[in-house]
Amino acid sequence: MTDNSAHDAWTAGDSYEKYMGRWSRKIAKNFLGWLSPDPNLTWLEVGCGTGALSAAILDRCTPDQLTGIELSEDFVAAAQKSITDPRATFQTGNAEALLVTDNAVDISVSALMLNFVPDKVKALKEMQRVTKNDGRIAFYVWDYPGGGMQMISKFWEAAILLDPKATELDEAARFPLCTEEGLVRLAKDSGLQNIMSHSLVEDTVFASFDDYWKPFTLGAGPAPGYFAKLAPNKQSALKEALKQTLPTKADGTIHLNARAWGIQAVPPPS
Repeated sequence: MTDNSAHDAWTAGDSYEKYMGRWSRKIAKNFLGWLSPDPNLTWLEVGCGTGALSAAILDRCTPDQLTGIELSEDFVAAAQKSITDPRATFQTGNAEALLVTDNAVDISVSALMLNFVPDKVKALKEMQRVTKNDGRIAFYVWDYPGGGMQMISKFWEAAILLDPKATELDEAARFPLCTEEGLVRLAKDSGLQNIMSHSLVEDTVFASFDDYWKPFTLGAGPAPGYFAKLAPNKQSALKEALKQTLPTKADGTIHLNARAWGIQAVPPPS
């Protein structure tokens, strides 16, 4: 059985920013608008990545304190470099075993990463453990099964035509949980209560084919990780296949959509 996670290549923070970071930042603002949190809260972000959601929280939510925890050292370094707000601290850590004391934060959030955690229920229970009884827990992930991240689904459609084995690496196949129903069920299985779900949608507009294509050559993420392992002739074939299938307008721009599912809930009574 292929270890599909070997293609994920979540190490290069700068490359990730060019690949997904710009869209992560847009969807983060959308998520916080739906969450509508009170000011002056203590926040924990689990799987903070390069700081897309962290920056939005600091900019829009007036937190007292924000702690970002991330498994990738490169991502932590990128977040620390880009965010110098004294209210924020970033550290390496595992979502399944948070180095945070019980009942320490008002709100625990996670952005676009829970699908990569091996034991998702355990991660959500950890978020419950560190959140105050009257606090809130919220997370969101891309709607991979529904083609919600079109820039990625278009890549895999072209890749699978050339290499049917790529099907097993497509996030839509790897993360069937990332639907509204699947995430609500996950929240229930972890013991969360008063569960609400919401569709978060943003436009992803690329100035040109090169603007779309370049991030796939940088190695950060499942699709770029797959591309990096292809022989040069197969890389060229995939690039040309995508050129032919993307919906390119007369001015050269490419207009696609990004959709994520958001969940917010409260911990069970202790």
